[in-house]
Amino acid sequence: MSVSSPPFLVFAQADLSLREQRQSLVASNIANANTPAYKSKDIDFEKDLNAALRGHDPNPTGKIGYKTEFPVGLDGNDVSMTAEKLESLSNIGAMRSEVTYLHQSTSDLITAMRPNPNGI
Repeated sequence: MSVSSPPFLVFAQADLSLREQRQSLVASNIANANTPAYKSKDIDFEKDLNAALRGHDPNPTGKIGYKTEFPVGLDGNDVSMTAEKLESLSNIGAMRSEVTYLHQSTSDLITAMRPNPNGI
């Protein structure tokens, strides 16, 4: 008999793994904001998360693609510092929320597994 992880752990692991990858890409975009001809990169988070959950992939890797919504500067660079900073803040907030949810869910699970001291 195989033991599988609870669904909330599967979701949390996939979510945090993809958010970590996205944060790394945002950091790379910011670091290359002044690099001529650099094209900003990102993953399609929702699509990759859904694929990871359908395939039960515990450590998903998002498909990296180029952003196309920002104009290209004279030097060929299309990094928008404002957009990257906002993306970073949004991603950090989502990661904090996921960690808080994971902490509370785990605490609830541990509480439910403890024997009742009153015997009820």
